Amino acid sequence: QVQLQGSGPGLVRPSQTLSLTCTVSGGSITTNYYYWNWIRQPPKKGPEWIGYIAYYGSTYYSPSLKSRTSISRDTTKNQFTLQLRSVTPEDTAVYYCTSSIYPGYNFGSWGQGTQVTVSS
Repeated sequence: QVQLQGSGPGLVRPSQTLSLTCTVSGGSITTNYYYWNWIRQPPKKGPEWIGYIAYYGSTYYSPSLKSRTSISRDTTKNQFTLQLRSVTPEDTAVYYCTSSIYPGYNFGSWGQGTQVTVSS
């Protein structure tokens, strides 16, 4: 069973870039057929899938966030990273990194969640 640990700043200023990193242990992010996702949950709202990076390095993003989102990886550190540009207070949420064996759904292991607040 893989374990995921998210990390990053808890406060981001409006218009800046939110950057979060997920460190994976107990398995490699290049393991065949695994997808590495980011999901967020704003206060008093349901979860929202942001995007994934696949085991072979390809990425796919939610259409609603695609223009502001980048997901990348560092295979030497077994980490994957979310960048969300030009943030607004509406991007305030708990951000989770997760694994799945299907692209963008049926999530298995989850990180503990990182509260990110966008505020000046």
